[in-house]
Amino acid sequence: MNNVGVSDSLLVSHYKNGNETAFEELVSRHKSRVFTTIYLIVKDKYVAEDLLQDTFIKVIRTIKTGKYNEEGKFLPWVLRIAHNLAIDFFRKEKRYPKIVMEDGSGVFNTLDFAESSVESEHIKQDTNALLKTLVQELPETQKEVLIMRHYMQMSFQDIAETTQVSINTALGRMRYALINLRKKMQKLNIDYDQSVYRN
Repeated sequence: MNNVGVSDSLLVSHYKNGNETAFEELVSRHKSRVFTTIYLIVKDKYVAEDLLQDTFIKVIRTIKTGKYNEEGKFLPWVLRIAHNLAIDFFRKEKRYPKIVMEDGSGVFNTLDFAESSVESEHIKQDTNALLKTLVQELPETQKEVLIMRHYMQMSFQDIAETTQVSINTALGRMRYALINLRKKMQKLNIDYDQSVYRN
């Protein structure tokens, strides 16, 4: 059976009916994105590969037991599982993701040090550690959106689907996360590019 061009929803339906190649097509379509999502959080290729496998095992179990409710949102659902497994990994390891911001992201421009002197490296490490601490202090919903947007580079549409909220709610959570980060940085007298975000 040729599954090219067949929707995810139909492939799930075929898989439920015993067509194993349908699931192989789903994995083939999405494994790269799921792996990237996990890798951006855990920053370890081998851990990401393990969690990728765990993600699809969980997907198989959920579909096989009839607990998956097909609403045309297969990929966001799988990404949510991958995200949760990656976060669980950090909770278990008591480690937190290293936030790597995209170019031009003002709040995080304080991390862009061109010099590689010992002093600037210390400053960079201290700033990274402080920023990670400040991000971890955010309310869970704000932290989640901020990490998905900046760290996992997800669109707000994907974030909304993954977190099962409206896109306006996702945008609002991002806004409050940045406001709260700015307040924390001001309170600690940390320099940052104030022109990037204003409330």
